[in-house]
Amino acid sequence: MATDPDLNYPLADRVPAALSGPSSSLAGLRILVAGLGVTGFPAAVHLGERGAEVVVIDGDTTRDLSEKTEILEVFDVDIRRGPAAVAGLPGGRFDLVVTSPGWKPEQPVLAAAIAAGIPVIGEVELAWRIRGTNDAKWLAITGTNGKTTTTTMLESMLLAAGLRARACGNIGTPLLEAVLEPGLEVLAIELSSFQLHWEFSMSATSAVVLNLAPDHIDWHGSAEAYAADKAKIYHDVSTACVYNVADEATLRMVEDADVVAGARAIGFTTEIPRAGELGVVDELLVDRAFIPQRYTAAAELASLSDVAQAAGTPGRRPADHQIANALAAAALARSIDVPGQAIAQGLRDHAPGAHRMVTVAEADGVSWVDDSKATNTHAADASLSSLESIVWIAGGLPKGADFTDLLSRHGQRLKSLVLIGADDTALRLAAIAAVPDLEIVRIDPNLADDPNDPTVAPRERGAAVMDAAVAAAVDIASAGDTVLLAPAAASMDQFLDYTTRGDLFARAVHARTEA
Repeated sequence: MATDPDLNYPLADRVPAALSGPSSSLAGLRILVAGLGVTGFPAAVHLGERGAEVVVIDGDTTRDLSEKTEILEVFDVDIRRGPAAVAGLPGGRFDLVVTSPGWKPEQPVLAAAIAAGIPVIGEVELAWRIRGTNDAKWLAITGTNGKTTTTTMLESMLLAAGLRARACGNIGTPLLEAVLEPGLEVLAIELSSFQLHWEFSMSATSAVVLNLAPDHIDWHGSAEAYAADKAKIYHDVSTACVYNVADEATLRMVEDADVVAGARAIGFTTEIPRAGELGVVDELLVDRAFIPQRYTAAAELASLSDVAQAAGTPGRRPADHQIANALAAAALARSIDVPGQAIAQGLRDHAPGAHRMVTVAEADGVSWVDDSKATNTHAADASLSSLESIVWIAGGLPKGADFTDLLSRHGQRLKSLVLIGADDTALRLAAIAAVPDLEIVRIDPNLADDPNDPTVAPRERGAAVMDAAVAAAVDIASAGDTVLLAPAAASMDQFLDYTTRGDLFARAVHARTEA
């Protein structure tokens, strides 16, 4: 961990110095906030409250933003909505652009700002700069899969240790709000690659990249660019860079990171750990990294039954990816001296997140499992690995993914593939090539609702698609089978979001199994 990657943002010196700290006046600054969603709204409120002239732009005109608008008008925020508002940089001088994480770098407004020499930052950079004297520890989590589960496990461990902690960032409380909340001692921060792209000066206490697999290639432009944004989480870490022993890419990121002197590389493994690692010995999670006698002994942290409880599968051995998530969370907690008993208690207290391998029904010997959060092949691989005799409901926006390896690995587990998605070509052809005898049922994409149809409530988009998929699965599944919704693709082609996709699945399942 000695090389110095070029993370210098070329416009860093143009970010207004007055931004530092939570209360200095921003009078005289004109700031553009791109997006009026979960992150854009609190940013606009904070900046406006401090006296900046704030302009907010948002391309969507369908959402009811009346409450947000009323608040922003108190601070004289200029709100501009609709396609024309995001077609180019608004007129006049701007000192800074604060973008929501979903906006692509080539989006016309952002591209024009950078070309004009206007610095563009995201919510993570903004939160880091305004934190001022707030000395809450930042424990940062990213990875292709498992981020949310690991973050909520970590929060549960911190709370069990009696710490005032908050899960925030890509889940829970917006990071900006968490930074401004008085009294918090630790922030458990989930960060997406989008959020990390627009960050360049954060110095987390400890950080982890859980795993790395190709994802969001359409946003980042290449797998290499995606990985480079993930790796930024390790830059300037002060205590521990936690990596996945089973994923060499995460170790290479740590080795290439420029960190604060004294920061350590800490591995986690679902096997027996070496010195400097956390791992598993005789059904126990153990620590050989944060104890003085790590070269000769291990400290017990929790049991696999505790992990099973945390994962919502009590009485069963947890899947390897669930164990890995627990170990990663434990490593971050241990890096700030959280005791072993709090690790175990935190796992027992943890409530698994919605749409993450949740059994929504069991009827006639068939289990119905919602893993709508499996929005890429890496996540679906973990889901499929934990089950046998699967009727798999999959498909959606593939984001440039190749499904061939996934089908080859799990073909013998699959009883049938029920295909959803506006375009099922990539997944269907991969299934035909990898598992020629697999039964494939295609759900008519014409059942999908027009996302621009005002007569269809957003939360009802895709209802007919999911009803048809569940009906097909009912006809196929028999006692001993699991019907698994693990789409391996994004949802927005036919559904509002992955949460809605999972909700509609559960509703359709209950309608069929409780009739």
